[in-house]
Amino acid sequence: MTELFGVPIQALFGQLMLGLVNGSFYAMLSLGLAVIFGLLGVVNFAHGAMYMLGAYVAWLGLDGIDVHGMHIQFNFWVALLVGPLVVGLVGVVVEKLLLKRLYKLDPLYGLLLTFGLALIVQGVFLQYYGSSGQSYDTPEALSGATNLGFMILPNYRGFVVAASLVICFGTWFLIERTRLGSLLRAGTENPALVQAFGVNVPLMVTLTYAGGAALAGLAGVLAAPVIQVTPLMGSNLIIVVFAVVVIGGMGSIIGSIVTGLVLGLVEGLTRVFYPEASNVVVFFIMAIVLMIRPAGLFGKEK
Repeated sequence: MTELFGVPIQALFGQLMLGLVNGSFYAMLSLGLAVIFGLLGVVNFAHGAMYMLGAYVAWLGLDGIDVHGMHIQFNFWVALLVGPLVVGLVGVVVEKLLLKRLYKLDPLYGLLLTFGLALIVQGVFLQYYGSSGQSYDTPEALSGATNLGFMILPNYRGFVVAASLVICFGTWFLIERTRLGSLLRAGTENPALVQAFGVNVPLMVTLTYAGGAALAGLAGVLAAPVIQVTPLMGSNLIIVVFAVVVIGGMGSIIGSIVTGLVLGLVEGLTRVFYPEASNVVVFFIMAIVLMIRPAGLFGKEK
C-alpha cells in the first residue's frame, strides 16, 4: 500500500475526510454564531442546544410523532426542511420573549441567559431521552461508498461536505452581497435611520436570530446520521465552535466558514500524526492567534 510520511495514503485521506466533515459542522455552527453576534451583538451559548434540537426533530420525525391522534412521520429529506423551520421558530420565541429585553444591557447578560437556556433544554431532553443516544439511519439514496482510487469516500459524508459548502457560502452571499444583507447590517449599526425609511427593524432582528438558530438546526439534521443523537451533542461541540469563531474573528462571516473548514482538516491531520493532541489542537491554535492578532484572523482591529 502506498504511504505518505510513513502513513498509508488511504488512512491519511480517510482522516482528512473525517476532519473535513467535522469542519463542515464547525463552519455551519460558527457561521450561525457569527451572524447572531455580528448583527445582534449576542454571544449565543444556546447555539449548541439549537443544534441538538435539529437532530432530535429529524430523529423524532423518522420514529414518528403522535399529535392529537395523528401519527406524523417524515424521512431525512423532509427533516432537512422541517428541522431548521422548527428550530427557527424556537429562535423567534427566544428572541421575542427573552433576548429582546437585553439588547440595551451589557452583552454578558445575553451570554448568561443563553447559557442558562442551553442547560435547561439539555436537562429536559436528558430527563426524557437519557444520555445513551439514538441512532439515525443514513438515507438510502446516500448509503454506500465510492472508490476514488486513493480512498473510499462514504457517499453521505461527501454529501454533508457539499451541502455545508453551499449553505455557508450562500449565507455569506446573502449577507455580504445582497440588498437584504445591507439592510441587516445597516439596521444593527443605525436602527433609527433604517426605521425612518420604513423598514421594520424589530422584525428584521427577530428573523436574524431565527436564521442563525435555523442554521444550527440544519447542522443538527445533517449530523444525525453521522453521530449518535444525544442531548449532550450540542454541549460537546459548542466550546470548540466558540474557539473557531474566536480564531476566525468574532462576527466575521467568511472567517467562520474558512476557519471552521481549515481547523477540521488540521484536527484530522493531528489524529494521524499525533492523536493525543487532537482534542486540544484547536485551543492551542486559538491561544497563538489571540497572542498575535487578538481580533482573530479575519476580525477588524479596533
